[in-house]
Amino acid sequence: MTKRQRGSQRSTHPHDLDEQRAAADQRALMVGVLEHGDDLGELRELLRTAEVEVVGQLVQHRDEPHPNTYLGEGKLDELKELAHELDATLVVTDDELSPRQERNLEGRLGMPVLDRTALILDIFATHAHSAEGKLQVELAQLQYNLARMRGLWSHLDRLGVGGVGTRGPGETQIETDRRLARDRISKLRRRLEDVKGTRAVMRAERARSSHVPNVALAGYTNAGKSTLLNALTGAEVGVQNRLFHTLDPTTRTLRWNGRTYLLTDTVGFIRKLPHHLVEAFGATLEETVIADLLLHVVDASQDDEQLRAVMGAVEDVLKDIGALKDGVGANGVAPLLVLNKCDLIDDARREELRVRFPGAVQVAAAEREGLGTLAARIEREFEATLRPVELLVPYPAGAALAELHELAGDLEQEHRPDGVLVRARLPRQLVARYEKYRVEHV
Repeated sequence: MTKRQRGSQRSTHPHDLDEQRAAADQRALMVGVLEHGDDLGELRELLRTAEVEVVGQLVQHRDEPHPNTYLGEGKLDELKELAHELDATLVVTDDELSPRQERNLEGRLGMPVLDRTALILDIFATHAHSAEGKLQVELAQLQYNLARMRGLWSHLDRLGVGGVGTRGPGETQIETDRRLARDRISKLRRRLEDVKGTRAVMRAERARSSHVPNVALAGYTNAGKSTLLNALTGAEVGVQNRLFHTLDPTTRTLRWNGRTYLLTDTVGFIRKLPHHLVEAFGATLEETVIADLLLHVVDASQDDEQLRAVMGAVEDVLKDIGALKDGVGANGVAPLLVLNKCDLIDDARREELRVRFPGAVQVAAAEREGLGTLAARIEREFEATLRPVELLVPYPAGAALAELHELAGDLEQEHRPDGVLVRARLPRQLVARYEKYRVEHV
């Protein structure tokens, strides 16, 4: 359901059957302010994902939205007439509206107005299944609604005595709601910090016992990340042709040439992803920051303009969360570009993309094409981060020798009177663990 329920939290209060039926009957008129062009395709996909019928669109070309009414005066009259003509029940804007813009638009049009952020939040609320995901959605909803509480109780002000030094019941109720909302936001942030801390402890424990390379899949929503995860690992993660189908991070195991890798699918990105949404989903998105290797998955079947736009949108979010700086990931390794859905383009286009992105790997996850090449490339990228070491492991330290076998695979060993001389290549994060066994000259 896409009609926003102010004052309630969708993640904790399920809608009844009648409301769900009403959502299916909504007829949305899309509205956008663009400098040039008239492409509202992404907004249309968002509405399709929310199961709302789109009856038309209206675009105004200007540098930025009108500060009071989003659209200019003449375009606003045109919008009202078009909404009546198309029998629209809902107007949806391609940008986040200020509370003032939203109130003024609804007042002028005489119908509900939904902005891009509220629509995304509604979709997130529908797709969040884990306890953490629901906490993140609720936090983002509260942050969004906090600024929109003004005026919700203004009808109560008529009951107040008025005069200097008095305050009407409406204003009192607004302050009460704001205080409750801020308290809830603080509580949610603490709970999410606890989740983040628990993850960090578990991650540190895994690192002490063994180091399995972690590969994170990032990309524009609907780029085929979940399909790629399934194809590489043999998992059966749910896949549907809709935006934001994956919200909670999903990790599966890939085995290649005797080595184990952890592949993590993350939430998809879109253009103009609201900053408070990025903040709320920080615990989920941190998987892209801590990964040993980041795979940037792109839908190769798009035209050049779309390709540039979606790649730029993903890179912007990765920069915001610290997963990308100057083209390099947080771990010092550049992301690996994966061009997916290559089965949908011809050979000429493939060659064009090969020349344009010489370091990219072309795959078709749905057809299981190019998976071996990608797995080999993941192996090569990881091996490039390994550091050669020479270690003299005493015979009583058999556990350390067994651990080295697990971490490094094949070892070059030489038995000596005082222990086993080992030549191996280890992940750089683990070299310090074996410092006491290192030898410079043997």
